[in-house]
Amino acid sequence: MAEILREFEADIETITIIPSDGGRFEVTVNGKLIYSKLQTGRHVNQGELVQLIRTVQRGG
Repeated sequence: MAEILREFEADIETITIIPSDGGRFEVTVNGKLIYSKLQTGRHVNQGELVQLIRTVQRGG
């Protein structure tokens, strides 16, 4: 999380991380879901969230 804040602090209006006991782990940036453990069936890899945010910023 610290890596995300350092790199994208000026660009991100909101970031929401939803953990739960039921296996749900979702990350939403500026209202757009960028990662869902329920959809992927796995934990997020190191550095993956940063890359996903970059992709969203480029309109991908």
